[in-house]
Amino acid sequence: MSELQINTTQNVKIKFTAVGAGERLLAFIIDTAIKIGYLLVLNWTFGVFENMDEWSQIAINTVLSFPVMFYTLALESLLEGQTIGKRVLKIRVVKIDGYQASLADYVVRWFFRIVDVYIFGLGFFVIMFSKKQQRLGDMAAGTAVIALKDKVNISHTILENLKENYKPTYPNVIKLSDNDARIIKDTFTVAKASKDYQTLIKLRNKLVEVVEIKTVKQKTDIEFIDVILKDYNFYTQNM
Repeated sequence: MSELQINTTQNVKIKFTAVGAGERLLAFIIDTAIKIGYLLVLNWTFGVFENMDEWSQIAINTVLSFPVMFYTLALESLLEGQTIGKRVLKIRVVKIDGYQASLADYVVRWFFRIVDVYIFGLGFFVIMFSKKQQRLGDMAAGTAVIALKDKVNISHTILENLKENYKPTYPNVIKLSDNDARIIKDTFTVAKASKDYQTLIKLRNKLVEVVEIKTVKQKTDIEFIDVILKDYNFYTQNM
């Protein structure tokens, strides 16, 4: 495994662990076992069609094999970069530029499986010598596969430590979404650590506008934004 640093669209640097060939191969084996199981069930269930003519058999087999053909593409698109094998191994496909992978990206990765998987497993050898643990499909789509097992503490999430007797100040924070709160916290954490006061001012002004706050009761931008995050957690955890 190697460390992968992603710059998000909010210019926040997040470090992940890129998954190597071993775990990806194990996820592939799990997914392959599921596909084989599906085909065995079909063979047992639809064996009654054996007496059909050859072309009818081919047509039925082609239609029924679609789930196997599009298994990876469909699941990665629906499960945000995971197949069942990847979910079991707690790994996921992400874009290196910080954006969530799109359907087009998953299509590119799926298309390159012809080379990566079915031509002597070339992709697994490429992963071993790639700095970002990418197969050819990843390189073409601008994606990587990361581990989701990293230890995460409360400071890495939108959650805040709240005292039992905590009293919120700004009820309008419920206008925000979880994604808004996450972006606010990421930006706040980086700006505070780097003493980027201009960003803190802009963030405060934006919050005042969006949350529709008429009077700011805190003395500093840091105190105000910290209260906003705590208030958001108070209301969302108790609703």
